[in-house]
Amino acid sequence: MQRVLVVDDDRVVADTLALIFERSGFSVRVAYGAEEAMCLAHEFTPDLLLCDIAMPGRDGISLMRDVTRELPSCRIIVLTGFYSNLNHVREQAGKLPQPVGIFTKPCEPAELIREANSMLASHRRSHV
Repeated sequence: MQRVLVVDDDRVVADTLALIFERSGFSVRVAYGAEEAMCLAHEFTPDLLLCDIAMPGRDGISLMRDVTRELPSCRIIVLTGFYSNLNHVREQAGKLPQPVGIFTKPCEPAELIREANSMLASHRRSHV
């Protein structure tokens, strides 16, 4: 079963995303901030990080960098509700050694699941 770590400081959003992924057959853990997420990531070793960008304290960009460095096999999808921030997010994601899925909130759950499955499938194929 594929493991997903959902990170969003908005508890309703995080818990809703967790439910969507659980119902789609994923094993899910939830963190409500970047520091909590890093602790959970080391324990849970997710296959996919689904994270918000704008969070109090450390933001999602910082979290993406740390996860990429410390858990290089983890795929990443980021969510942002700030369209004005989109170019900056794309620029930062482009600096990472692996592709990052970028979605704006709100997004269609089916599209998110499709992207997650696609990223995880292509990662599995490249490591077979």
